[in-house]
Amino acid sequence: MDADSAQLIIVYGRRRVGKTFLINQFFNNTFAFKLTGAYKQDKSIQLRNFSEALNLKSRKKYGVPGDWIEAFNFLREYINKLPKTEKQIIFLDEMPWLDTPRSGFLPAFEWFWNDFASTVDNLIFIVCGSATSWMDEKLANNKGGLFNRHTCRLYLEPFNLFEVREYLHSKKINWSTYEIAECYMIMGGIPYYLSLLKSSLSLKQNIDNLFFRRNGELWDEFDHLYKTLFVNGEDYEKVVEVLCDRMGGLTRDEIIQKTGMTSGGDLSKILKNLVLSGFVRVHGFYGNKKKKIRYQLADYYSIFYFKYISKQYCKDEHFWSNSIDNPARRVWAGLSFEQICIDHISQIKQKLGISGVLSEVTSWYTGEDEDKGINGAQIDLLIDRRDRVVSICEMKYSVNEFTIDKTYDMNLRNKMESFRKATNCKKSIQLVMVTTYGVKPGKYSGVVNAEVTLDDLFR
Repeated sequence: MDADSAQLIIVYGRRRVGKTFLINQFFNNTFAFKLTGAYKQDKSIQLRNFSEALNLKSRKKYGVPGDWIEAFNFLREYINKLPKTEKQIIFLDEMPWLDTPRSGFLPAFEWFWNDFASTVDNLIFIVCGSATSWMDEKLANNKGGLFNRHTCRLYLEPFNLFEVREYLHSKKINWSTYEIAECYMIMGGIPYYLSLLKSSLSLKQNIDNLFFRRNGELWDEFDHLYKTLFVNGEDYEKVVEVLCDRMGGLTRDEIIQKTGMTSGGDLSKILKNLVLSGFVRVHGFYGNKKKKIRYQLADYYSIFYFKYISKQYCKDEHFWSNSIDNPARRVWAGLSFEQICIDHISQIKQKLGISGVLSEVTSWYTGEDEDKGINGAQIDLLIDRRDRVVSICEMKYSVNEFTIDKTYDMNLRNKMESFRKATNCKKSIQLVMVTTYGVKPGKYSGVVNAEVTLDDLFR
């Protein structure tokens, strides 16, 4: 807003993350012109909507343009009549939906920006969209007429645990850190989902009300989540579903094997788009072995959907309240807590006092090798530090202090020894326990070098 030249601002991020809300709030919903793309509507509908939006803001009654070139000419004429002494804010929301097949939208916008809008020093042009892959390819990393034309790009990420707690407090919801963590395992830090929570209900009642009640607000969210973001959304759902079955992640070859998809450009595009949209993360392998890079499902709602909603909807409207002692639920909670830890790696590093130390976050696993005396082992979170220390993180979610018994002590020591032998690691190895309430002091707790608790993740 303080710049003395035209601004082209790209705002993108996952669906429901609050992009439109943020922009509307910042500008008090006051724009010189605003147009929102219509989902799965053809060019004629989009152009009619453009005409109606422009007529609401101008004194001249523009007809429905025949194409996007004419539409942007109308917008150019309108902008030229606006006061030059104040900032003029133009907002195109859900821009990917305007770019319908064979519509000529993007070339027309390129021409409009390069020929005119970029020269209007008081113009702030904001483009926004949930189809992150389109926003990245067509705008942020455009190789054509819009190459390097944007002046700012904002990728809006979900809230972290600290921000979720702050937001819930603003809604008069004062849950414990344990309850907020469980809420995060279900909804992630997605503001729209969190906005549906009611302060008059407990966490369990809220989850039943939103997900398992007949026609609850989020019972059909999954049907819209991928289909509105991606062409051939069913293929994306297929990849997400197999990733949900293996929370630790899958290699590309394993994804091909489990989905039956062919190894080619389509799968590469799907994986790239899922990563760009924040639904999937790429988890590196210690030693930078590219062939062992794993794709890991990172969207909490999608995990919760496949684990519970798709199987339980309408069978029991109080399913979540009634399944508190379900062993499968404890397994899900443990795996989801591992996801939370990976998403809050900066908080873990802060607690360990290594925020300023260059490090790489990876995973590692090995099979059994009798000749080398190596037992099979897997490490889901490993911090390889420049200060010549490797922090092996063990993550455990429990309702009380976590107790290390003889069996688990042997398991931990086996992991560290197998890692050292298999990798020939010469660095110091530090065992870090990341738990909800800490490790209970006892006979076997001495194996732990450092601790991180749930409270630390709320920093």
